[in-house]
This record gives sequence, C-alpha cells and structure tokens, in this order.
Amino acid sequence: MNISVNPKQDTFHLYNHEVSYIMTVLPNGQLGQLYFGRRVHEREDYSYLLESKPRPMSSCVFDTDKCFSMEHIRQEYAVFGTTDFRMPAVEILQDNGSRISELLFHDYRIENGKPKLPGLPATYTEDESEAQTLIIGLEDPLTRIRLELFYTIFEKGGIIARSARFINNGKEDVHLNTAMSLCMDLPDSDYDWIQFSGAWARERYPKTRHLEQGIQSVGSMRGHSSHNHNPFVILKRPSADEFQGEAIGFSLIYSGNFLAQAEVDAYDTTRFLMGIHPAGFDWKLSAGTSFQTPEAVMVYTDQGLNCLSQTFHRLYQKRLARGYWRDRERPILINNWEATYFDFNEEKILSIARRAKECGVELFVLDDGWFGQRNGEHAGLGDWFVNREKLPDGIAGLSEKIEEMGMMFGLWFEPEMVNMDSDLYREHPDWIIQTPGRRSSHGRFQYVLDFSRKEVVDRIYKMMEKILSDAKISYVKWDMNRSITECYSSALPADRQGEVYHRYILGVYDLYERLTSRFPHVLFESCASGGGRFDPGLLYYAPQGWTSDDTDAVERLKIQYGTSYCYPVSSMGSHVSVTPNHQLNRNTPLYTRANVAYFGTFGYELDLNRLTGEELEEVKEQVRFMKKYRRLIQYGTFYRLQSPFENNVAGWMVVSSDRREALVGRYKILNGTNQPFERMYLKGLDEGTKYLVNGNETHYGDELMHCGLVTTDASAGETAPGEKMSCDFDSELYVIEAV
Repeated sequence: MNISVNPKQDTFHLYNHEVSYIMTVLPNGQLGQLYFGRRVHEREDYSYLLESKPRPMSSCVFDTDKCFSMEHIRQEYAVFGTTDFRMPAVEILQDNGSRISELLFHDYRIENGKPKLPGLPATYTEDESEAQTLIIGLEDPLTRIRLELFYTIFEKGGIIARSARFINNGKEDVHLNTAMSLCMDLPDSDYDWIQFSGAWARERYPKTRHLEQGIQSVGSMRGHSSHNHNPFVILKRPSADEFQGEAIGFSLIYSGNFLAQAEVDAYDTTRFLMGIHPAGFDWKLSAGTSFQTPEAVMVYTDQGLNCLSQTFHRLYQKRLARGYWRDRERPILINNWEATYFDFNEEKILSIARRAKECGVELFVLDDGWFGQRNGEHAGLGDWFVNREKLPDGIAGLSEKIEEMGMMFGLWFEPEMVNMDSDLYREHPDWIIQTPGRRSSHGRFQYVLDFSRKEVVDRIYKMMEKILSDAKISYVKWDMNRSITECYSSALPADRQGEVYHRYILGVYDLYERLTSRFPHVLFESCASGGGRFDPGLLYYAPQGWTSDDTDAVERLKIQYGTSYCYPVSSMGSHVSVTPNHQLNRNTPLYTRANVAYFGTFGYELDLNRLTGEELEEVKEQVRFMKKYRRLIQYGTFYRLQSPFENNVAGWMVVSSDRREALVGRYKILNGTNQPFERMYLKGLDEGTKYLVNGNETHYGDELMHCGLVTTDASAGETAPGEKMSCDFDSELYVIEAV
C-alpha cells in the first residue's frame, strides 16, 4: 500500500498489491483522471494516458489550443459549463446567480489511517497501517470555495473510499445544489450495468443491461434509500461472471436520497456519479462553514463478481460495522409479530417465550403494540411508555421474567414516526414534516417526525433511554415504515428548506450514535418495513438489518441472493415463519424454511405453541444445527453458485477461513419428473485436502470443485426404495469437513 506523488509531473498514484488509481493536475489547474484498475508499475510519467485531439465543434479552454476541451478530458470532480457539457459532480449557486465554478489544484497532504467524517457513518481503520489517505485541496480563486477530495486506499483489496468536503472561505454565502461523493470517468463504455431494484417484499433483485450512449441511473427521492433501488451498482465487463473478469462496485454509505448514474457520451467514454440526489437538495454554505458529503466506496476486481462481493463483505463486516456485536455470533431469536400482531398480553407472550426456551432459542423479541394506546396502526406511535393494560408489570417486569427463563429480551421501536392519535402529536403538532397550507399525506396512518430538529431527536432519545435503562434489554429492532412526503421543516427558513432531507438523516444518525454509545452491549437491528433502508449507512450503527418483510423461503432465496452482492451474511436478518406464508400464502417445508434462513442471523417469526410435536422436534434440531455452524455461516467466505433468477435449482456456500469446513445450500424451486442428473461445482476449498461430505462420502477438494458435488435427487428417474421423495420447494444442506 502506498501513495506516490510526482511533483514534476503533478501526478498522484495510489496503489496496493491489487489496484492502482492514478490522477494528475491538468494544464488548466483542474484535476484529471488517468487510470483505475489492476495494479500497474510505478513510473515517473503517465502523461500518455491524457489523450487530447482537436474535435469539430468543441469549446476549448485556452485561446491558442484547439486540443484542450474539458468535454473530452476525464476528470476527478467535474464542474459544468467550462467546456464540459456532461452532468457535473458539483454545482454551486453564487450570490450573483452564476453556477460556474473553477476548482483548481492548491495543495495535498497524506495521512496514515483514515480520518472520521463528522456526523456521518464511514469505513474506518483500527491501526494506521491498514490504510493511507490522500487529501487533495482545490480552490476557486473567485469565490474562495475550497474543496477537499478524500481518497483512502486500504492495505488489502481493490478498495478506494472517497468523499468530498466543501469549505466556504469567502465572504458571501453560496448554495450547494449538487455535491456528489464520487465522480469516476472511465475511458470506455464496454460495461454491463447491474443495479439492485424491487419493491416491498421483493427487494434487491439484480437487473442487468449494457451501457449505451446517454444516461442511465437509479436513485431515491423517498427520504430513505428505499425498497426500490439500493445505493449499490456494479459495472462489469460483458465477459465477466461470478468467477472471472473485471468489475467495479460502487457503494454509497448513506441512508437518504441518493443518485447513482452512468453517462456515456458520444465518444463512448463513461462518467459515473454517486452521492446525495441533487433533486430537492440545496445546502446553504454560509461564509466560514463547511459541508461533508457521505462516503462512497469503489471496489475493483479482475476475478469476478464473487471476489467483488467478498471484498465488500470483509470491509463492511470488519471496518464499517462496529462495537460489541461486530465479531460475535448473533443470538437465535423469536419475534412475536407474525404470531400475535397487536393482539397479545403478558401471558400470551410468556407462553411463546417458554416454548421457545424449550427449543433452545436465545432471545425473545417483543414487536409492535407494547406502548401507549397502540392496539392497531392508527394510534400510539410517539408515546414510548408501556401499555399497562397489556403488560401490567411493564417492560421491566416482562424482561426480568424472560431473563429468568434463561433468554435475552429485545424490544421493537419506531422512533422516527408519530400517529396523530398520540400524546406526543397532541402536544407538538408542529413536530411532523409537513408543508404549510398543504395536505399532509399519511403512510400506514403515521407521519414522519422532523428529525432535522434537535429538540425532536432529544425528546425521542429521552423516552427511549428511559425504557432501555429501566429494563433488561439486550436487543433493539429499529423500524421505519414510511417515506417522507410534503418535505418541509417549520424550524428552518425558506432558503434552507433544501437541507431538510439531509438534516433528517443526520438526525437519525445522531440518535443511533447516542443510543449505541449509551448502550454499547445492546444489539441493534435496523428495519424499514423490512428492506426499505438496508444500506451501508445503517450497518455502521446496527450490524444486522431485517432483510425483507417477506419471510417466504422461496422469495427469500432471491432477496438474500441479490443482497449478497454487497452485504455480508452476518448483516441479513432471516427468520423461519409459519405456513401458509403471510405474504405469499405459499406452503413450504419447515426444513426448507430453515435451510434458507440459516444463511443470515437466523430466528423464528411464529407461535411455536401451534406446531405439532414432530415439528417442535425439528425446530430443536434446527436450533442445535445453527448453534454449531453459525460462526462458519456468519463469518465464513460466501460464494454464490447458482442463481435463483436464472435456474430452477439455486445454490450458495460458505467456507471457513482455513478452508477446512464448508456448508452448501442447494434449493429446488419446482419439482419435476424424469429429470437430468445434477452436479454443483463448489468453490473455495483446498484442492489437496480430503473432505467428508455429510459424514458419508469422502472427496478431495479438487474433485468437489472440478468434477462437482453430485446433487441428483429422486426426481431423476424412478425413485429407489428408501430414497427421500423430492417435492416443490425442496432443499438440501451439505456439510463439508476436512478429514
């Protein structure tokens, strides 16, 4: 790992064993991009990578030079209107109405390790030797706006973390209308674009198309990262697949409105932008103040999409998630939501908990309905005090009874929302986000509290802190069940209304930071109607998230498969629920529900008292299995083997760091008759090691990877005597252990 600076050529080269990132100061003083990709040798002169040639109808920077047009130069942080007509990384509205900036190279510095971003989640280092950071200072001589571009290269992996900080050293206020975290100009457009899109209950489906001239993008204007599009995009070469080829992943560590955009110009060069969505964004940068963009992470690989994902997994698991639970096996939990919804009392809760304890479950979670007058969706949100009619001994009494059983206790909150039928709203009707004189839309009969206001965050913190202090609580499920509409804050003046979306997210981060600091041993799980805010920003505070409200095992194959392109298994909340499933009305075998849910944090979302004796024995065995293998599952190296989006049979596996243990999941969606023989080609094993498969057969690692693991089931030909019948939604686990 190194950052090399050549003052004579004004070039900067960031590199480690896997990647190089090269940029230069251009003749007009702006910063240009030369190369990002596989590691190349260090040399003094990379000027040959800066190509320029006269082109018809181009506008040029210098009077005597027909070659130098910013329209055809690859840049590090592009501005608009000074001969570049592509979408810019920055737009600054000045007092005279101009939006033209000229951000020229001024200085640089190199720091060991990685500086924190004030008020924002970001990757970090625990030792200065893990990374180096280059900070390049650019300044506009007219407005005296200073821009600091941050580039962190980590010791391992093809990782570059980037962000930008604006400082107004001038005398006049300006407005940031666009302030992207990352601008990446690539020399060609021969890439497939992969986005991760969907909707509630079918989040993060990979969608692939080839880049073409023009603009394609995904983003969110909902006030949160959303179920619809995730702040993560991959550009891969068309020939690349899961196991070979070049790809670049772009991930934004942010939970609010975002934009990820690729613009291919008429000459087939590509500009990739990522950051806060500029639509609706307007930050007043007063004289003497600064603004920090969220962090964006770029990962390059030439070894395929699994390698790309594994790099993100390691980084986000170890250097984004923090705290007590970062490296610990996650407790097996049971949540009462789909078992009871709002209809419960203390005895019903305790009866579910007692049965769960008998099955070996370690954590009981009480979901929505325990507070205020919360007996349905219409009332109670914002009143974070216990409903004594349901729980006469309060949360403190219930948590003590759960702990006396030998289980931990967890609690659900939705701190960012309020019902109009609540004491909090009646006391502070102006505390919701609403536009004066306009209709206030509701979502699920609830309204969004104005977390851009410190007094609102303070009030919620005070109520939550009291509950968590007074009771024995080991886990918090933090929900968020609606998008922001009529975005306006009564506490901000007219020229700052464009700041509300971002200030809201900063308020969410502030509340998370205060609570996780005050209660460092509490496990926080983020949730937003399931996967509506499953993003890297929240992984910084909550090391796991509820992956989706859809608990159907077959649908979860797709959701968890798509999620795995960026996010580690340890971050995915995954539960076994009842059948028929409450979202799809689908019946799936109990073993398949578990075989899918194992590849996550694992838990149950049902009333165990309603299961048969045979089913309860199966649950007990599932819990024993998960306890035995959860460290392997949650912290091993994850491989996607066969996609449920492309095949009737899907597969994935995890391998221990020493490659002596692995677990393979194989899932058949629909059954067939007289089917072909099947094999699954495993990955990540040691070729020369002999492995025992499910305690029966032995095979060398090279056999399992190159000859394949035979996974043929009873649907291939006639069923043999004693052979297990295959069925729809069938599944099988294979435990692979070194002999």
